[in-house]
Amino acid sequence: MRSSESADGTQLVHVGRQPIFDVHGDVIAYELLFRGSMAAVAAGRQDTYATSTVMINAFTEFGINEVAGDRFCFINLTREFLAGELPLPFGPAQVVLEVLETVEMDDEVIAGITKLAEAGYRIALDDFVWGAGHEQLFSLASYVKLDLLDGDLSHLDEVVAAVRQFPNIQLVAERLETDEQVALADHYGMELRQGYALSRPQVLTASSLSPSRLRRLELVNALSAPDADMPRIVSIIASDPALSLRVLRASNSVAAGHANRVSSVRQAVVMVGLKHIRQWAMLMVLDDVGGATEEHMLGVLTRARLCENVAQWFGAAPDAAFMAGVITGVAAVLGIPPAAMTEQFPLAPAVAAALTTGSGRLGQVLRAVDSYERGELGTFDLAPQYMDAVRWSTRALDASNRLAAA
Repeated sequence: MRSSESADGTQLVHVGRQPIFDVHGDVIAYELLFRGSMAAVAAGRQDTYATSTVMINAFTEFGINEVAGDRFCFINLTREFLAGELPLPFGPAQVVLEVLETVEMDDEVIAGITKLAEAGYRIALDDFVWGAGHEQLFSLASYVKLDLLDGDLSHLDEVVAAVRQFPNIQLVAERLETDEQVALADHYGMELRQGYALSRPQVLTASSLSPSRLRRLELVNALSAPDADMPRIVSIIASDPALSLRVLRASNSVAAGHANRVSSVRQAVVMVGLKHIRQWAMLMVLDDVGGATEEHMLGVLTRARLCENVAQWFGAAPDAAFMAGVITGVAAVLGIPPAAMTEQFPLAPAVAAALTTGSGRLGQVLRAVDSYERGELGTFDLAPQYMDAVRWSTRALDASNRLAAA
């Protein structure tokens, strides 16, 4: 998916979401689907690129809490992920891994799925076809999905009987479009249901600053070193507002039920862990989306650096001030209130308070910077600090351009 570009140059990212219901009509999960635009009706593709895009958008653009709340997410996986050639950048807590019917069963795939199941991931067999070899996975599966619209129903008795030999498997009746198909699901006691007769997919859309390809490649390179240089990794992430936000959103899924909250990019990197940062970076390289404009990048970085520079005047932590500057700067580019972004990140109380109510020392930092950017000089002369911020941001972008041209 190349994300569509909005009028102000930011990117629009999309993810499809179709509810999965229980027999009582309650939504118990969502299947996450690739969508290339807001108006897209069908996925259009089910390849590794589509899978990577769904993961990145759901977990690091929207944030998984916004997409699914506390419900499970069913995500289609291609062979590359199932066989372990590409890593999964999230844990098993909230996801169900769907084995696409097009994946050919062989020793490598079976071994990979076995390893995933042993690691705690729930496995679903998508569009199950009797005799295609996927029945070998019954002992590993938690769900078997049956297509009641275009699937071969001649073996339905046989399939249901075979599945019922495994008490841990729930049957998902999918592609339900008529009352007759719903009645068929009832007849066989299928525990879960999905289809247009119940609910059509929704397309969630958000504005985004996508990380530049150069920064993603630079991050992958830094993460690939035998002894990863944490300061350099944090520096790369902090110098790209979009990367910073993606890491923050990823840390939000890690922080679920966790007492810790972050107040700096470095803490977010530590919370997510270098292993998962490395995995997200690899997926971002697959997700070949154009970056934000240089003007956007320069503006956000200058603001973040200015917040960092004046933090000491108000007794605020410089790294927390930098983060607050990134979030408020990106919010301005996307045209949304900073407070609207706080739920997407596991922010420390002081950072969250500054963004939502403007209170505390960080709130003072943001007000001072806001006043200066509006041309209201006020009590503080921020000109030297602002010039330093411009020089720092310009050097960061110039370095990127030189590397890109090399």
